[in-house]
Amino acid sequence: MTMTRAKAAAHRTPAGRVQVQHTLGFGVPATSDPHHFKVLIPKSSTGKVQISEYLGLQSASADTAVIDRVLLDRPRWTAIRAEVQRAFNARLTAHGLKPSAWKIGENPVDRLLGKELCVLAWAVEQMEAAKIPVAVRNWLALRPEERWWLFGMTAMATGGVMDAGKGWRIALQHALGDVAQSDLLGTRARRGRNDRDDNRPSLDLFGDDTA
Repeated sequence: MTMTRAKAAAHRTPAGRVQVQHTLGFGVPATSDPHHFKVLIPKSSTGKVQISEYLGLQSASADTAVIDRVLLDRPRWTAIRAEVQRAFNARLTAHGLKPSAWKIGENPVDRLLGKELCVLAWAVEQMEAAKIPVAVRNWLALRPEERWWLFGMTAMATGGVMDAGKGWRIALQHALGDVAQSDLLGTRARRGRNDRDDNRPSLDLFGDDTA
């Protein structure tokens, strides 16, 4: 199930009050088995943070219902978590959905926001610590649609938890870690999206992307 667009995120009751759609974590609809991501943050300050995709009702079988996407060392997660939370909450609030905060344990994340998070996590998983702030700024500069496109390209061949340092994963590391390369990659993402979607209306926060 996809998240609805902003205009459907809230509706008015007969009394005229706005009723906000109920969500879990970062924008996950409170419905039965939705397609979403989970960020698992362990209690141990040295434990790795795991990001997994839960396909929900879209999964072909129980064996393929969960895809572990990436493991991040705790210092790398710490380096990106605040900016990611701020960016996601700004989007959620602007669309009438409640904000959230990272906590120890399971953190549900909307399926499109989860794809965007994976792009950044894949970029920094083996990156030099000094370059991570640059990668975060470059990630923030990308449009959501560009992040979705980058997720789709990376996930096709190197989207598993054991694929670090391969193909598009290493390309994201170099691209987001370097300003000039990031600008080039952003342009390439826009061109690829426009080539495919010339007649498609622009996607909103929670568009009908099905990749």
